[in-house]
Amino acid sequence: MKSYRTVLFAVVLLSAAATAGSFFAQYVMGLNPCPLCILQRVAVIAVLLVSALCLLLPAAKPAGRIAAALLASLPAAWGLYTAVYQIWLQSLPADEQPGCGAPWTFRLKEWPLFEQWRFIVEGFGNCGTREYILGVPLPVWSALFFSAVLLLVWGGFVKTGRKKR
Repeated sequence: MKSYRTVLFAVVLLSAAATAGSFFAQYVMGLNPCPLCILQRVAVIAVLLVSALCLLLPAAKPAGRIAAALLASLPAAWGLYTAVYQIWLQSLPADEQPGCGAPWTFRLKEWPLFEQWRFIVEGFGNCGTREYILGVPLPVWSALFFSAVLLLVWGGFVKTGRKKR
């Protein structure tokens, strides 16, 4: 890696692919996202937006790299927590699984311009239902994505921070 911008650009591309995959799974494959899945989707989009904004920071300076790493890590850590929680929830027997709440479209329907961004939060699946892609449950894919983002951001931070002698 020549610069930290390369790392951030890789995170932006990875996040764009994950966002597209999320919408593909819902609108093409017909998988119905649950409220926890929607939170993970929002976290992926937040990683995308924050990482894109971090490209504007002075990544050649240590303070810029620290700020970018911290800012990109916040939505990734939140998404990882949500994905791990859903993996745990899905590991419980069906009769012990807690409900995951009302659909986001019900919760947010009074928000401004809701109809313009409704497609992002639309879904009413059950959080305990396991949906698979390539034999892997969707929250595991999310956890892998968020872990990869954290590894890229902090691994790139360490690697680009070393001074050449």
